[in-house]
Amino acid sequence: MAAKGKLITLEGIDGTGKSSIARMLGTSFPHAVLTMEPTDSWIGKLVKKSIESDTDPLAELFLFVADHAEHVAKVIRPALFEGKLVISDRYSDSRYAYQGATLKNKFDDAMEWIENIHEGWTLVPDLTILFTIDPSIAVSRCCDRGDKTKFEKIEFLRSVQENFLLLAEKEPGRFVLIDAGRELDIVAHEVHSAIKRFLN
Repeated sequence: MAAKGKLITLEGIDGTGKSSIARMLGTSFPHAVLTMEPTDSWIGKLVKKSIESDTDPLAELFLFVADHAEHVAKVIRPALFEGKLVISDRYSDSRYAYQGATLKNKFDDAMEWIENIHEGWTLVPDLTILFTIDPSIAVSRCCDRGDKTKFEKIEFLRSVQENFLLLAEKEPGRFVLIDAGRELDIVAHEVHSAIKRFLN
């Protein structure tokens, strides 16, 4: 049985305003299933603990993968089969980009290795909105909101954003790039318009 719904994902480094946009989209598309990764499941809570600690990067990857598998099985796939629009604040591309950066010294092509782990069971999004921003501005925003994590360092986020852009180059038909360095309302309007164009 083929999925009848559509999966839209929001991606980008920390500090792009992505999560704020996701909440706004919940109002613009009230019938959509609005979800996120890490999830609020017990596995997702372990992922969040790993982010706040000095967890080994490989162990951390598999926590993220487990949370994603549960998310796909329990939320994403059922909603799509019911014909619903699903909007996820972060999804598999975040794993490829972030863990691709944390593991880049462990594997020759960490991103490809991580993508291969997902092959055959994850669901590829129909549309991915990729928020881009100067990493120094992103880190400044993270500091302003007072929840800076171990990932929110300029050089690291620069590496992550480069990974996201590599993913977008490989699948230009799926990705829409949005400049997140502007005022939130302007960015939100552009995202809303991109989703409307896609759905129509």
